Amino acid sequence: MRRSKDEIAKMRRAGRVVAEIHEKTRAAIRPGITTLQIDAIAREVLEVRGARSNFLNYHGFPAVICTSPNEMIVHGIPGSYVLQEGDIISIDAGAIIEGYHGDAAYTAAVGEASPEAQKLMEVTEAALFKAIDQIKEGNRLNEIGRAVEKYVSPFGYGIVREYVGHGIGTAMHEAPQIPNYWPGEGGPKMKVGNVFAVEPMINLGSEQTETLADGWSVVTKDGSLSAHFEHTIAITEDGPEILTVA
Repeated sequence: MRRSKDEIAKMRRAGRVVAEIHEKTRAAIRPGITTLQIDAIAREVLEVRGARSNFLNYHGFPAVICTSPNEMIVHGIPGSYVLQEGDIISIDAGAIIEGYHGDAAYTAAVGEASPEAQKLMEVTEAALFKAIDQIKEGNRLNEIGRAVEKYVSPFGYGIVREYVGHGIGTAMHEAPQIPNYWPGEGGPKMKVGNVFAVEPMINLGSEQTETLADGWSVVTKDGSLSAHFEHTIAITEDGPEILTVA
């Protein structure tokens, strides 16, 4: 799907709301706060900006952000969990403006994280930007995942394969799927007007995952830490533009 400049402008507005959610939730992350309190901060941003949540009630999801601490990879449900000094937590947020979506995630330390946790977050975020460098007209789609895998593999981390990036526009999840690894073929050529949500999820240990009894929360099978970073990116005539920034 190729989006017009007017459509991308609406997605840029949605992305700015997501960026504001990131800014305000990041500022609130500290020992003693619950994940439900962080969700309330995101709800307030959406209300003030006149945006809708694309997470709330999505297949029954009960919150406007996903909060995934420590070994939780994605889709954590905000609740009574109290953040502790040394935790890390992924905050995944989205917004809809005039029917168009933005989607982005970051992982942050609660207080001071261990050196190995800090390194995992740094590598995962850097991998996202290595991927974004590949998002340009004429390049093959799966060069995105190849860039992630090439950068991450030397560190010995597990690259999650069961959950991937995606197209985005008038729905949060659109074709195509965008793996965070090289699937063995280049895939279609990218074009101006394509908009993708790219989101490496990297584990300190094995790539294997399991889903908890709540039907949502995905954790590392070996209990190792996981980090997750995501942006929504449009291909413009001038190259990739990250839409989920202030």
